[in-house]
Amino acid sequence: MKRIISTVTMSFFLVTVYAQHTQRFFPNEQLITSGIYYYPEHWKRSQWERDIKKISEMGFEFVHLAEFAWFKMEPQEGKFDFTWLDEVMSLCAKYHLKVIMCTPSATTPTWMRLKYPETFIMDGHYIRAENGTRGLGSITNSKYRFFVKRIVAELAKRYGKNKHIIGWQIDNEPPAVTDYSPSSQIAFRHWLKEKYKTIDRLNEAWGTAFWSQWFMRFEEVIIPNTNLVGWWGNNPHALLDLKRYLADSQAEFLDLQAGILKQYCMKEQFATTNYTAVCTGADASRTKRLDFATYTAYPNGGSDNIGSEGFRIGNSKIVLFAAEYYKQVGGVTGVMEMQPGPVNWGSYNPLLLPGTVRMWLYHSFAAGGKIACSYRFRQILYSSEQYHTGVIKTDGITPSQGGEEYIQFNKEIKQLRELYRPNIVMPEKLAARKTAIVWNLENFWSIDRQRQTYQWDTWNYPVRFLEIAKSFGAPVDIVDATTDLSSYKTVIVPAYEMVDSAMVKKWRDYISDGGNLIITCRTGVKNNMGHFWEGEAAAPVANLIGANISATDMLSYGNKGDVLMNDAQYAWNDWAELLIPFSNTEVLATYNNQFYKGKAAAVKRNIGKGTVVYIGVCTDDAKLETEIMKQVYTQSGATIENYPTGLYVYWRDGFYIAVNYSSDNYSMKLSGNSKIIIGDTIVKPAGVLVWKDGLQ
Repeated sequence: MKRIISTVTMSFFLVTVYAQHTQRFFPNEQLITSGIYYYPEHWKRSQWERDIKKISEMGFEFVHLAEFAWFKMEPQEGKFDFTWLDEVMSLCAKYHLKVIMCTPSATTPTWMRLKYPETFIMDGHYIRAENGTRGLGSITNSKYRFFVKRIVAELAKRYGKNKHIIGWQIDNEPPAVTDYSPSSQIAFRHWLKEKYKTIDRLNEAWGTAFWSQWFMRFEEVIIPNTNLVGWWGNNPHALLDLKRYLADSQAEFLDLQAGILKQYCMKEQFATTNYTAVCTGADASRTKRLDFATYTAYPNGGSDNIGSEGFRIGNSKIVLFAAEYYKQVGGVTGVMEMQPGPVNWGSYNPLLLPGTVRMWLYHSFAAGGKIACSYRFRQILYSSEQYHTGVIKTDGITPSQGGEEYIQFNKEIKQLRELYRPNIVMPEKLAARKTAIVWNLENFWSIDRQRQTYQWDTWNYPVRFLEIAKSFGAPVDIVDATTDLSSYKTVIVPAYEMVDSAMVKKWRDYISDGGNLIITCRTGVKNNMGHFWEGEAAAPVANLIGANISATDMLSYGNKGDVLMNDAQYAWNDWAELLIPFSNTEVLATYNNQFYKGKAAAVKRNIGKGTVVYIGVCTDDAKLETEIMKQVYTQSGATIENYPTGLYVYWRDGFYIAVNYSSDNYSMKLSGNSKIIIGDTIVKPAGVLVWKDGLQ
């Protein structure tokens, strides 16, 4: 009873804090706010009003401005011109459109390259970049930072009190790109000094006794360079620290701009940025001054996906993961950049299946998104992104297929707003399935550097467990190691390679208090610096899971391992750990071929009021993992669904929303008191169904 009370109290506290923090930005009754990127600098001044008026008529509520327009704001060094932006702002106000204003730091003007080449990054061959694309400014260079701070301050002073601006996007898709320039080398050494204090501690952490890498002082350290040393020769611990340094630097650079904005802007204006949905460099969780983070999600790009129509519907994993992962900053998120059709960079660029853009928008909304913004309004007639579709075709007047779907989405959201009721509580059957997945980028960096088999998919491995949990109809959060786990009935720890004793104790306490923990292979193999433990493999988790890991196996392409559980067989190929269970540990699955036939592949034990399961094998189709997880959920008292691959069902604000990424129709079985609002019980490919429970 004590745990239940504390869990409810903590959950209420967190929800209340997040609600208070975001309420001033996104009133709950608005559900989601839609907007569009517009680049007035690309078009004739005489067309601006026509375009802004059309944006309003299509049902958009805000305009995204000035993202790449530094050349227009500061055409000469220190000479600022905002008259054109004032005019566009006035047009937005005239047509009742709010604005998200952007800082232009992602694209530098030509005068900066001519006069200050040191403001650009250096690549791995120590060659300077130039202006002409995005994200090549050296964010550690003092001169570049001076120019960024000045333009951001000028923007903030001019528009920070403008009531039509709802918020600011800082930079664009921050990349945390490796910079080998002198300023970055100095910054890296400073970062290392702050972290390690002494050169001896650095040598120990990096293992520099290997291959004569030893340093006598910090001034001897340079950024590890795989271009010159080679993949095989580079120190994995140094590269891990490089990733940490780059992510810290990127976060600090965003916070620098956010701090300037907050000096001059109204508190009702938020500060955010848009990370790519699959972002392996910048780490949103490191920022301290962003109010929340958003993401980019493109349905197109040339991948086969689910079924015969999958290449026209897009990768279902994109929004699925990003919509949960980016909530770690501020408790909310949304899609800041949703492409409405074919792109210019995909391996191939097919027409999307009608309904796809609308479905992706609904997916972001269903997962709790507060913003749905499209890139872009008009398809540009020239330059690098000519083939990047807009919601308006090249004639500047006619909506594209994606544009029509945005119009429909905008109308339907207004319909849902009419049906919104405050203070709706999540149904008990969903709360009983509430799940957390513990994950962070540092473990991605560590494992992806030394995957050991080319078949290991580092990014998508955690996503498979999110997909399984969603197939059960579970609400799922992506959380980091610091998150209080007490409100979650089930917690999954997938391939969390680097651990420490405090983390393992936290997991044990969670189990003892009645939680259900699922840990997978490749967890606890290393300490936080990426070193193996001096002892048994994954020593810190052995006593937790009740088994030692005696060896790890990987098979060649085409060979199949076999795992047996409850008389059912499951195929694996890329990763298997041989487990030696303790006497009080239950064996769930065993290997059924290879020379170690009969060895344990998955185990379970009870600790206090809860359970821990360890899955030591990665099967080809995740069916073994699904069956084990199903046991965990049902034995904990939760009822579960059995949704097929690509069919996701969410609950938010009293609405159930189903989206279908598969190539097959799905017949949704609703209770007799359910009321359909949008769609039909037959959810077609790229289809959407929205309904309410009649009891709510």
